[in-house]
Amino acid sequence: MDIIRNIPDLRIYRKKINPNFRIGLVPTMGALHEGHATLAQASVKENDLTIVSIFVNPTQFGPNEDFERYPRDLEKDARMLAGLGVDAIFAPSTQEVYPAKAQFYFDIKDLDQKLCGASRPGHMNGVVQVVSILFHLVQPTHAYFGLKDYQQCRIIQTLVEELHFPLEVVPCPIIREEDGLAMSSRNVYLNREEREQALFLSQTLNAIQARRSEFSSINEIQNFALKELDKFPLVKLDYFEVLNGKTLEDLSSLDPSFQPHLFIAAYLGKTRLIDNMAFGD
Repeated sequence: MDIIRNIPDLRIYRKKINPNFRIGLVPTMGALHEGHATLAQASVKENDLTIVSIFVNPTQFGPNEDFERYPRDLEKDARMLAGLGVDAIFAPSTQEVYPAKAQFYFDIKDLDQKLCGASRPGHMNGVVQVVSILFHLVQPTHAYFGLKDYQQCRIIQTLVEELHFPLEVVPCPIIREEDGLAMSSRNVYLNREEREQALFLSQTLNAIQARRSEFSSINEIQNFALKELDKFPLVKLDYFEVLNGKTLEDLSSLDPSFQPHLFIAAYLGKTRLIDNMAFGD
């Protein structure tokens, strides 16, 4: 497995690839876990060659967020990826990707007005910025993203459609711990009590899904989630929303044709976690 650290070497590597190959790209920020592994495995299975990018992207972190303390362990990540059959890692420095102050900003409009886009101003712009750069440099035919970051995935799908990137976005299911917590690189920040209370996210979503026939309105679902919150005193709720699963627009009803989808984000201490689940079959 090759580890590529700069853009000139990536371009040389890319030119040597058979032009008829299916090329999978798995963009990550490292600190890989089983969720990332499933993305890489899917790409290795479905493509002739797989490249995983490992880059902690500063433009998607806010001023008081965890960029400096975000976990980094390239050696450990490389061992995992080599065992999965990944062909190359692209692990550039910040200066390599952003040699000068960025002058372009993406106005994502409606898809960025809710959820993490609203809670973390500028975050989605940073995601779209770095993903666009990776698409241009790697030139994949397929790009793999986890549905834990559901809003991000929808925005990237729209980016590909509207800017005519010649690739297919492949959304992959959320991978969970045995107790249901969605896997995240940030889970390592949680102490024992926070880790236990973090189950508020997945347990609330599962409880709503299990009792979905009892709900006749979105307000009833939201009230149920707030009552569940009372059982978890360490949890600070960021948002709980029921939105159209395709457009992320507000819903007036739970009509299945609108693809209702549950979204939740919460803080455990300084650690922010997210989760989501379809409402219905």
